[in-house]
Amino acid sequence: MTRLELIINQFLNYLHVERRLAKNTLISYQRDLQQLLAFMQDRQLHQWSQLSTVLLREFLQSQHQRGLNPRSIQRQLATLRRFCKHLYVNQHLSTNITLNLKAPKTQRKLPETLSVDQLEHLLSSPDDDPLQYRDHAILELFYSSGLRLNELVMLDMGDINLTSRLVKVQGKGNKERLLPVGSKAIESLQSWLSIRPQLANQTCSALFVSLRGTRISSRQVQYRLAKLAREKCLNTKLHPHMLRHSFATHMLEGSKDLRAVQELLGHKDISTTQVYTHIDFEYLSNVYDSSHPRSKRSKKNYD
Repeated sequence: MTRLELIINQFLNYLHVERRLAKNTLISYQRDLQQLLAFMQDRQLHQWSQLSTVLLREFLQSQHQRGLNPRSIQRQLATLRRFCKHLYVNQHLSTNITLNLKAPKTQRKLPETLSVDQLEHLLSSPDDDPLQYRDHAILELFYSSGLRLNELVMLDMGDINLTSRLVKVQGKGNKERLLPVGSKAIESLQSWLSIRPQLANQTCSALFVSLRGTRISSRQVQYRLAKLAREKCLNTKLHPHMLRHSFATHMLEGSKDLRAVQELLGHKDISTTQVYTHIDFEYLSNVYDSSHPRSKRSKKNYD
């Protein structure tokens, strides 16, 4: 193992052990840094102290030439910033060389959401089958509390309180959130918990388990949701984050409280939450029509 590889492994271990990043996030970091490592080796550079702002710009330019889209380059730059800060703090660099690097501008894609009618259809009563009850509880909890996929998969039995209607989740960066759970989701969870002992291994603490009795995987959840959408004849490719998007959008439509939605979603930066304000155009149109003196649709007829 080279010195370059050793320091990358130390950084990834730090993210895993101390920052407790999700597995998929760690895989993403590793992939980005492997590409940076190959870039360094191609230029016969054997110490991270040889890395510079100019070289990082060359690396990002090479990624662009490979056909990487601006959003992916933005994500890679986030990896580079965190890694270079680690190098600087641990004295492998004399300065933080990413401070003057700017990410390419991208057009933010509006989140895909389900309508209330689509969700009502999706959340109709499950068939008399243990997995159907489990899947229904997963759907209800996703939509009720706006969880990320990894947050839901990692829930343990002790994280849900049916009496107080609260769920405790570990979010990004190991940040804990206590979230309310709606009455429909509580009913669905109660039904699932009455069946769960038929499937779960005695030593398994996971809230949601597979047929093998162990913690359900992210891939299983994705597969089951897509399968359910097909069975319900939804004309969309359903994925877990679409339920989180729907939760955020419908909450914002109902409350207009951006800060509250930010807290519920666990967003560090409110600008991340603001993307949902672009969806609620109908509300903005109604406000305009009822408030603006030159709005034709709010103009009174004095004839």
